[in-house]
Amino acid sequence: MTGNGSDPELGSEDSRLVSLNKRLDRAEAAEAKRTAVNAGLESDANYRLGNRVLAELLGGLIGGALFGWLIDRFAETSPWGLLVMLFMGIIVAFRNIIRLSKTPRN
Repeated sequence: MTGNGSDPELGSEDSRLVSLNKRLDRAEAAEAKRTAVNAGLESDANYRLGNRVLAELLGGLIGGALFGWLIDRFAETSPWGLLVMLFMGIIVAFRNIIRLSKTPRN
């Protein structure tokens, strides 16, 4: 670009770039090895526990709301059946989540 001869030729590789590429390859291999060990059973168990907590919470809320709506529909007590059963669903969901958190893990 400057025309003074200090630019390397386009076809040749600089030894610094080759060295950098080798170091990057070693670092990527070491990182892949390090993260592969940590991505084993422990993270899988944590993922399952998180999904179970989410299912308990959603199940309590949706189940309570559904039963409350059905009670309101057939007993014509709107909105009290929905509110009471939704509150009971929340209580049951939190009780189950607390129970899950107290169980010992391996």
